[in-house]
This record gives sequence, structure tokens and C-alpha cells, in this order.
Amino acid sequence: MNEKLSKIACVGLPGSGKSTVGRQLARRLSLPFIDSDQVVEQRIGCSIREFFEREGEASFRDLEQSILDELTCSPQSCVISTGGGAVLLPGNRKHLHERTIVVYLHSPPDEVFRRLRHDRNRPLLQVADPLGKLHDLYQLRDPLYRETAHIVIETGRPSVSALVNQIVSQLESFDPGQVGELPV
Repeated sequence: MNEKLSKIACVGLPGSGKSTVGRQLARRLSLPFIDSDQVVEQRIGCSIREFFEREGEASFRDLEQSILDELTCSPQSCVISTGGGAVLLPGNRKHLHERTIVVYLHSPPDEVFRRLRHDRNRPLLQVADPLGKLHDLYQLRDPLYRETAHIVIETGRPSVSALVNQIVSQLESFDPGQVGELPV
């Protein structure tokens, strides 16, 4: 694999498949898989939900930014699954876009809600109207995901292996010259 293509990051809404697809993509490419949320939890010694409740979102985002900076700077080739809100901070968008090939797993809010409606471990969705919250997150984040991404994959209902095949196909024709500074 080309050196510029040696680090791939998956971004998207919570529940869009970043960890599931990322893990299978890493396996397919014979690369290590790193889930940035798991790295955060290892560092803080508790769940993200607990940390969120105790310290607040701003503290979590600062920690997440530090960890993403480390992961994207590392010389290790890998597939990284980011947290759903990783693109909120400009520094994260810059580091991801400049140091990795960013794959945006685009999932409409209604599809994500179908997948997550029983999940109690996602702090931003523990509200009275989680579908409404997903629509709000989508409105805010979709432009940021698109700004950061080099490749956009529509998740819809294909199997994980079909999504991985789509990504691999896109990677095979990817121009490494596209990895670089974010357009202004």
C-alpha cells in the first residue's frame, strides 16, 4: 500500500458503522484497527458516557482531539474509527484530512435511529427525542464530514462486506495527491 494510503480514518454519525466497517476493512487490508473511542476509554478509565456526565462535552472533545492527533501522527499504518463528533473541532478535521484517507460512512438519521434505538451507551442520544437529536446532529455534522472526507460511502442496507468492497474499490483508484491541506 502506498505510504500516503497507509492510514485510513472512518467518520460518520454515531451508529453509521465506523467501528464495524473499520474493523472489517482493517482485516481485509491486513492493517491494525484502532477505535479512538476505545483509546479514550482506556485513558480515562471509565466509559465515555460516565466521563461525559462527570466532565462535560468540552472536556471530552479536548481529550478526543489529543488522542486523534497522536493516532494520526503515528507512523503506524492502520484503520482508525473516530467518534461521531470528532469532526466538530477544526484541528481534528485538519489532522484527519491531511494525515489520513478519510472515509465518510454516510447514513441518514432515520437509518441510524433504526440501528441505535435500543442503545443506551451513546451519551448524545440519551434524550427525550433521539430521532430529533440525530436529525440535529446530521444537520450540523454532515457538511463537516463532507469537508473532511476524501471518499463518501452511502451505507444504506448493504452488508458490511459489500461496504468494505466499495471502500477497497475506491482506495484502489484513490489519488494520493488528494491527501493534504483542507480546501479553504
